[in-house]
Amino acid sequence: MRQLENKTCLITGGAGSIGLASAEIFLEEGARVVLVDLREDALQRAVVRLTEAGLPRERIATEAGDVTRAQDVAHFIGATVARWGKLDVLFSNAGNAGTIGSITSYPEEVFDDVYRVHVKGAFLMCKYGIPQMNDGGSIVITSSVVGLMGNPGPYAYITAKHAQVGLMRSVAKEVAGRRIRVNTIHPGPTQNDFQADIERHLGAVLGRDATAFLDDLIPLHRHAQPREIARAVLFLASEHSSFVTGATLAVDGGMTA
Repeated sequence: MRQLENKTCLITGGAGSIGLASAEIFLEEGARVVLVDLREDALQRAVVRLTEAGLPRERIATEAGDVTRAQDVAHFIGATVARWGKLDVLFSNAGNAGTIGSITSYPEEVFDDVYRVHVKGAFLMCKYGIPQMNDGGSIVITSSVVGLMGNPGPYAYITAKHAQVGLMRSVAKEVAGRRIRVNTIHPGPTQNDFQADIERHLGAVLGRDATAFLDDLIPLHRHAQPREIARAVLFLASEHSSFVTGATLAVDGGMTA
């Protein structure tokens, strides 16, 4: 039997590379998947990619929405439940990068925006999603390798990624009585447009190729592929992780070892 047979799964940041790769694997494993992202056109491109890969269109739905707005979150969770019944998997994966700078010059508005997407977004997903989840479900929050370490420069992103861990650990203890598991996944540098944009900024600060710089810090000496991250998400979403909750899963090629 497939690992997510007839499970209802909701993925925010669903049009991005990790969200889309996770949707692909979830569908292969028998799930019904709702993709959430800010832009309807990006969602429709994601649907085309999934269906062109031979995945069943009738098991894919989309909802445009902003994870920082409570009314949007309540709407897309309610629409999912109305379509396919209570949720089994919530994958809180929406994110933005912010900028890189010194602590004394870091722009407050950027800090607020990044924190709002990552931390308030994950909070709202839990707040509105948990009442609509089946007992025994799974919540996965995308943190980052930098949620397990500190570095000067990307202050908003690193702070938000650490904050998600505190949220995850607290919620995991609250919902354990319902056998709902809550975990964070911590990808290392991943080959996608999101990471490429970060590395363009980082390269300008470092004065050297940031991709090569990061590969030198990774014991496996390369970036992850989105599907490699998605396979780890599947583990946390499925019964294979039935005794895993309150955990931080690093998928970073050994970067934090």
